[in-house]
Amino acid sequence: MSGEQRGGHRPGPARAGRSRPERAVQPARRVAYDVLRAVSASDAYANLMLPSVIAEAGLDPQDAALATELTYGTLRRRGTYDAIISAAADRPASEIDPAVLDALRLGVHQLLATRVAPHAAVNESVNIVAASQGRGASSFANAVLRRISRESAEHWQERIESEARSDDERLALRTAHPVWVIRALRRALAAEGRAPELDALLDADNASPEVTLVALPGLAETGEPRRPYASTAFASPGGDPHRFVAGSGGRVRVQDEGSQLVALALAAVEPIRAGERWLDLCAGPGGKTALLAAIAHENGVVLEANEVVHARAGLVRSALRPVPGEVVVHEQDGRALASSRPGAFDRILVDAPCTGLGALRRRPEARWRKSPADVAELVPLQTGLLNAALDALAPGGIVAYVTCSPHLAETTGVVQEVLRERPGFIELDARAVVADLAQTPIDLAEDGSGRVQLWPHRHGTDAMFLALIQRPASDTQGD
Repeated sequence: MSGEQRGGHRPGPARAGRSRPERAVQPARRVAYDVLRAVSASDAYANLMLPSVIAEAGLDPQDAALATELTYGTLRRRGTYDAIISAAADRPASEIDPAVLDALRLGVHQLLATRVAPHAAVNESVNIVAASQGRGASSFANAVLRRISRESAEHWQERIESEARSDDERLALRTAHPVWVIRALRRALAAEGRAPELDALLDADNASPEVTLVALPGLAETGEPRRPYASTAFASPGGDPHRFVAGSGGRVRVQDEGSQLVALALAAVEPIRAGERWLDLCAGPGGKTALLAAIAHENGVVLEANEVVHARAGLVRSALRPVPGEVVVHEQDGRALASSRPGAFDRILVDAPCTGLGALRRRPEARWRKSPADVAELVPLQTGLLNAALDALAPGGIVAYVTCSPHLAETTGVVQEVLRERPGFIELDARAVVADLAQTPIDLAEDGSGRVQLWPHRHGTDAMFLALIQRPASDTQGD
């Protein structure tokens, strides 16, 4: 069988004059495939891209729901599906042309994890390959998918797990998480004395999250049903939440409840005094900024924001439009900006760039995109941002250090390293602040540090981390 017939390694564009017959592909599957390709080829984020592609395709609600399930389901279980494809194709998935591989992943998800009729799953996936890669590649895709369709999901799962080299590798294949992520999550849970919760956490990562909305304080009323913890949070009433958001003029937004809680905690940690100056140091894409801006507007506070990436700074400005008043949005390296403003701010949010391991249920591609090397690169940046923010605090001012990751190196490790070099700074009891904010009792670990780690399986939120650090009121160094 030729290279082209077996999917090829990376075939180039079609030869001049060679026509490929157009084969009909159901619109929801075409949308899902286009998003999968963008994620693979261009590092796109599915949660940002999918709504616009659905709108451009004019999908009705039923097809939009199918496209969403196919996209997210395929992305979540990509590692497991690649192992199955490798077994069925008798070659590593990494050697299959990426465009063909994405179509195979989409087909395997339909065959093994949905109620889609097998013939439809196979035929439409083959048509996708035929339309983009030609007959030889489509013959290869057809052979692989038909081979997979002859056996059950249980058969394929047992087969790939039988070839695992360790218990963690078997767990990785079963739960579609890389081994290094499983180990990092296990360590974070063990630090709370809750290592047995790992299976529940991995299951929660693979479940479709409920869409949560935020009502900006003073600008919109919180709807029903309420979420259990944040006073600003409620569940989407159904349908396309982005239409609901547009209808509110942006005063209601899609935002995870955990993301709301950490921003609210910075505002609630101490009574707000009119005239305070606040800074959101790493503001993109602007959800927490908008929430802080609404609170700032109600309390006579001056808020500034910063986002180093120009496109994300544009998203911050867009998020702030519904909030009265002006919020200056800087576009600088946060370390440089904070260092240039010593003693200037009373409260600073450092929502640090991180691996995003806390949002795998909403950004499933992140689990396959990140590696331990990313942690090693991010920690110095996180440490630098937190140090610079502490320098920018006025006496008595407070920094909220936040990550959407439970990885200990990005959370407790950063806080401990910074505080070792700053013995005068005080770590506040963030746990008590969040417990007081919560509308119903919230189960937070009691490890004595006062830090907060939220969890998808325990709280129904992203795995947000929060630490609150205060500059002594008598400290005038750098002013």
